[in-house]
Amino acid sequence: MTPASEKAHDTAVAAGRDFYTDPDTGLMVMTVLYLKNRGYCCGNICRHCPYDRGEQSTKN
Repeated sequence: MTPASEKAHDTAVAAGRDFYTDPDTGLMVMTVLYLKNRGYCCGNICRHCPYDRGEQSTKN
């Protein structure tokens, strides 16, 4: 992750937002707030996944 995308994530989290636009790719990215509030791992290895590797599920 680049410093610009880290800053975009930090800014979004500080504002309580669930998503932000990655300044490098233009893609919408879920914040750690959204992922924690969802309450489970989807198995997609999300960029800001709050779950430990052992807790991450694998997609079938």
